[in-house]
Amino acid sequence: MRERFKDYLKKQIETYQGIAFPIKASPLERFFTTKADVMKLHPNPDDEFTKPEVGPSDRIISEYEQFFRRNVDFYKEEPLIIEKMHPDGYMLINGHHRWAAYYTVGRRRAPVKLVNLTHDADIKEMLNGAVHDKIVSFDLDEVVFTTGYDGKLEKKLMFPFNRFFKEDIRLGIPALFHYLSKYGYDIWVFTAKYYSMDYIRNYFKRYHVKVNGIVTGTERQKSISSMSKTDLDKMIAEKYKYTMHIDNDSVVRINTVTKEFEDFEIDKEKGNWADQVMKIVGEFDEKKQE
Repeated sequence: MRERFKDYLKKQIETYQGIAFPIKASPLERFFTTKADVMKLHPNPDDEFTKPEVGPSDRIISEYEQFFRRNVDFYKEEPLIIEKMHPDGYMLINGHHRWAAYYTVGRRRAPVKLVNLTHDADIKEMLNGAVHDKIVSFDLDEVVFTTGYDGKLEKKLMFPFNRFFKEDIRLGIPALFHYLSKYGYDIWVFTAKYYSMDYIRNYFKRYHVKVNGIVTGTERQKSISSMSKTDLDKMIAEKYKYTMHIDNDSVVRINTVTKEFEDFEIDKEKGNWADQVMKIVGEFDEKKQE
């Protein structure tokens, strides 16, 4: 069966190489697509899994085969991450070895999570839509969706939205985003996880704030994106005069023209994290106006 899968994989790559690409799925499609026909899942030609010099790992596939044969609870299995694909079916984003194991054990359907990840064209479109000359970036996983050092969180969304948006958001993030937007900053968030762009955008809408740029699956972007970090940094520098990055402990601001930068430590002992960030940003803008 393993050799049969390798032949199937080779045929899949030959069939879709050069003609397949991900397309956006509607919110309803993403909500209702929780299982998919294994034969309608196609490998990502840019993933290492499909590269002859790397290829599938027989050991990993074998381990998953054993797990799937023992496991009878479909809902305990981690879903495969997929995107809707042209010309048909779905393209695998994460979970190629599990997909191979489903095939080799004869499983007809697999648990999936359908997402709309950020692609190069999306990044360019978001940059083209920028209206301010200042940008501020946040790590969604480490800074925004976190309890922080004091463990304080924003109040959960009301039903039924709390059933859909389950991540905890750090206390003060909505107020900080509102403050930054009010004072002329475009807000960008970056995440290594496989969130859909529209999921993140709608999440923040529920807290009455707008996010201008959303980059999801950043680890995947490094391996398959034609836009390097240098290219992205160059595009941002051409679009914005000032860039700022805010993390748990500091605020770093850079003048993209002069390359001068300032690094400010966030002293949370003087007050809550968001309030201290606002004070640092406010002082920076006051200096700029002098």
